[in-house]
Amino acid sequence: MPDCTRRPFVLMAAMLLVLIAVDSPPVRAQTLNAVKERGTLNCGVGQGLLGFSSQDDGGNWNGLDVDICRAVAAAIFGDPSKVTFLPLDASTRFDALRSSRIDVLSRNSTWTMSRETSLGLMFTGVAYYDGQGFLLRREAGIDTALQLGGKTVCTQTGTTSELNLADYFGAHDMPLNVLTFGTAEESRKAYEERRCEVLTSDVSQLYAERLKLAAPDSHIILPEVISKEPLGPAVRQGDDQWFNLVKWTLYSLINAEELGVKSATIGDAPKSANPDIRRLAGAEGEFGQQLGLEKDWAARAVRAVGNYGEIYERNVGTQSRLSIPRGLNALWTRGGIQYAPPVR
Repeated sequence: MPDCTRRPFVLMAAMLLVLIAVDSPPVRAQTLNAVKERGTLNCGVGQGLLGFSSQDDGGNWNGLDVDICRAVAAAIFGDPSKVTFLPLDASTRFDALRSSRIDVLSRNSTWTMSRETSLGLMFTGVAYYDGQGFLLRREAGIDTALQLGGKTVCTQTGTTSELNLADYFGAHDMPLNVLTFGTAEESRKAYEERRCEVLTSDVSQLYAERLKLAAPDSHIILPEVISKEPLGPAVRQGDDQWFNLVKWTLYSLINAEELGVKSATIGDAPKSANPDIRRLAGAEGEFGQQLGLEKDWAARAVRAVGNYGEIYERNVGTQSRLSIPRGLNALWTRGGIQYAPPVR
């Protein structure tokens, strides 16, 4: 016969486990706590991509990806300078995130399914909609990518560009000669030395690389865009609060542009008659508290770096050397596809 005297103890133990599971807070805020205790946000960026993450002569970091991390630091600390930037190449960027050397990766990295399902990462949104293109010398007399069959193409290994290149040439039954290099700089130098006739990468990167060439105007970027490259910040899986914090900081910048709120006007936002603006500014609701932050978390971010439009134009748009048209990165209300869920 079963030991009936033990059954009450087994039931009691099971009930205690249920109560502990219900009463205990979920394991979720480890990254935010670590960042606060450290006093700085560790941000992984590129190694020198103009407009996205590069250092000036004084060693100061600038760029769209850099500003995303500054916005997160401002949301947490109220101080956008509390960021430590770690430049990473393509082959080490994801390992640095998974090993907790960095808290967030904000480095022209494409959001793909396999990077989430096999690398244990989560992309928090799209900071820049991009696509792969081709750069070559104007003297070649080529005006379409369909004329590139048999040409030698330089690209960076360990990137989606390498895979897209093979797919595109294969789909159009064109012979392909490819040279791969570990860094974008090595790829560009090989192109400069005429070891290859074509340089391929994300179009935004080609704009930046062209400016580094001796005679930028003698090189063209072909009109074809052969891939979808949604670029955005990535975090580790397993910390929902941190994922939401980075995601909603990015969304707050996009929402601010849509609502017409700028760095210079965010101080007036709490008094706005528009409830969407008041919520963004922290004058209504407890949205900051839900993220583990102060009520004015989004206002801090916008005050520090501006709204998404300000960030874009300053770094890669009309106010920059790159002068890249907004295109897909325009707001959905202005012919683009940049769109953020509402703060409500």
